[in-house]
Amino acid sequence: MKQTTIQYKLVMALTGLFLCFFLVIHLLGNLQLLLPAAEAKDQFNWYSHLLAGNMFIKIISWVLLLAIIAHAVYALILAQKTRKANGTKYVYDKRSTSSPWNSRNMGLLGTVILIFLVIHLKDFWYTSDFTTMALDKQGNKDMYTVVLLTFHQWWYVLIYEISFIALGFHLLHGFFSAARTLGVYHPKYIKLVRYTGWLYTAFITGGFMLIPIFVYFQ
Repeated sequence: MKQTTIQYKLVMALTGLFLCFFLVIHLLGNLQLLLPAAEAKDQFNWYSHLLAGNMFIKIISWVLLLAIIAHAVYALILAQKTRKANGTKYVYDKRSTSSPWNSRNMGLLGTVILIFLVIHLKDFWYTSDFTTMALDKQGNKDMYTVVLLTFHQWWYVLIYEISFIALGFHLLHGFFSAARTLGVYHPKYIKLVRYTGWLYTAFITGGFMLIPIFVYFQ
């Protein structure tokens, strides 16, 4: 059982790191939305067309989807194994004094993120790949207008912001947990790992949270 748990944690760490890499690429592409409106529309629609029309990117997108599913499934399996091993739900424990809030609520954070992903994929990926869309003057699908209309709904912006706050807490714990699983959370490198984790989390959450606010008030 111990060996199996270690293997599950390794899958969690590797899929998590792959998703972390994807978030960087995704954010860099989305930062084009911060350009002046006319330039942002051309650049973002070209970028969206490049992703949709590239077979290699399509393969990566399916690998990404499998990574998300694997990460979620293995998280549930590990949580179930932990409950069985402990034989209690820690009703009267004092873990709050020894572990951060996010490490004790990864299930809640993961659920918020998963719900957001369903909404996000429906509004953008499904719209782009499975519906008829207007084209811009270059003949590309006008994803920029879809983003603009979506981010001009205050309730969607609110959901987006809350979801990325949850993602930030999730990333911070996940980053350190993956480092431990992969054996790099060593006293010699502990400061580097911590600073890298905090900087990465701040960059990802700050960048993604800025975009809908910028578009909403544009």
